[in-house]
Amino acid sequence: MVKVIKSGFYSTIQDFGRIGYQHLGVPYSGVLDCYSASIANAILGNNKGAAVMEMTMVGVTLQFDCNTNICITGADMSPKINSNAIRLYKAIAIKAGDVLSFGKVNYGFRSYLAVSEGFKTEVVMKSRSMYKGVTNKFVLKENDELSISNAFFNNKKNAIIKVDRNYFTSKIIEVFKGPEFACLSKEQQKMMFSKIFTISKENNRMAYQLKESLANNLKPIITSSVLPGTVQLTPSGKLIILMKDCQTTGGYPRVLQLKESSVGILSQKFTGQSISFKLLEY
Repeated sequence: MVKVIKSGFYSTIQDFGRIGYQHLGVPYSGVLDCYSASIANAILGNNKGAAVMEMTMVGVTLQFDCNTNICITGADMSPKINSNAIRLYKAIAIKAGDVLSFGKVNYGFRSYLAVSEGFKTEVVMKSRSMYKGVTNKFVLKENDELSISNAFFNNKKNAIIKVDRNYFTSKIIEVFKGPEFACLSKEQQKMMFSKIFTISKENNRMAYQLKESLANNLKPIITSSVLPGTVQLTPSGKLIILMKDCQTTGGYPRVLQLKESSVGILSQKFTGQSISFKLLEY
């Protein structure tokens, strides 16, 4: 068992999400940065989609009531065990009574905590991903208790992985043409890929909105399917990039679609940082 002493800013339990329920209006949910979460599970020998803890901007403080192994990936939030600094991307042995805490963010925006065999929270529609209205809890709170497996550390099977920091510093967001891309004028299309955009304060697990506008005279479309990574162009000219907790349909033109890895790169960005789009061909 793990007890939440401090819950951080916005911390949740996520796996790879709910696949196959979008026709019921249920969002995919799941980890925003699949790359970081997958590495954490791989280092511990977990199933690729085992449930992890996703922390946003401010880390949690946890007390462990059993032995286990942990691995932290993604944003560097200065993790510590019993006030002693620990490394990211490495299996760490935890003993009953140990306290995990976080501090200053050195890079990135979202950090991932994996434990041996994953967090054992409730399963709804084949997923442990927290989402309001679907799971009983949609965000971690102080004094929450999370079930985990008791495990013992075997350092012969683990190693430190060196991670390319470009994943966190890159401003390039790779995209494909969206269904309504061809409706844009040549000038609009050119602007889309020559302009530098800034992430607004309106950014969360549902969507990232960009500050800069794009001249827009497109008409709304008939409500159609959208996915995480869909870029919508609003009547005011604002671009909205949908993330993992997005709705399943929308009526704004879908001008771009992010490559899956670009969703992860974007999720590590925060207010005021800049990005630019790079078009890929199918």
